[in-house]
Amino acid sequence: MDEDDDETRGAPVGRRVVLGLLGLGAVGVLAGPRLQRAQEAVVSRDPTGLAAALPGSGGFRYYSVTSSVPERGPETYTLTVDGMVERPAAYRLADLQAMPQRRIVHDVQCVTGWRVPRTPFEGVPLAHLLARAGVRPGARAVRFRCFDGAYTESLTLDQARRDDVLVALKLRDEPLSHAHGGPARLYVAPMYFYKSAKWLSGITVTDTVRPGYWEERGYDTDAWVGRSNGRDDAATV
Repeated sequence: MDEDDDETRGAPVGRRVVLGLLGLGAVGVLAGPRLQRAQEAVVSRDPTGLAAALPGSGGFRYYSVTSSVPERGPETYTLTVDGMVERPAAYRLADLQAMPQRRIVHDVQCVTGWRVPRTPFEGVPLAHLLARAGVRPGARAVRFRCFDGAYTESLTLDQARRDDVLVALKLRDEPLSHAHGGPARLYVAPMYFYKSAKWLSGITVTDTVRPGYWEERGYDTDAWVGRSNGRDDAATV
């Protein structure tokens, strides 16, 4: 996820780590796109938060709840929609790209305090996928699974149908990179960023909200920015 991991928060930062990260950033300025993937590999494992200062990170901090996450490209990626629906489906990346798209520009707010202003995400409205699937009577919630094998999230059905909730395929008008949760991630604009699960692989309609990975560890399930988790941040508009 793009949130600070409790196990890494406050970890000591060694001089070699600082110089190594800054050195990679300097080389990246000179070498450009050729080192982008190498830089993403570093920041995705960076427990210090210093990677947010590197060129190309755009203010984001990169974290995962697993030690590594397999990459999936256009030929191997699949998103399933199942559970309490009339028409379960499995979509390839090209299928999602062919659906109606929506572009949303909001601030991104992490529950640990950092914020990235005016960030464009673009993708398929989650409401569109739910409508295609045909939600059955009695359904009340949606659960999300990720191909890291560990991360989960959930929303109420009403929250999932909001027009500012996407299966995002682009960030800042570019395809989502692996480090940003690509090729597809959940994006829940009005909530803290831990709700926007990276590496999305499954959408399951259920009869009740089931706590996600961080909710099981004490975070709020209804994670409205400024109205949950004991925080008073400005809304992400």
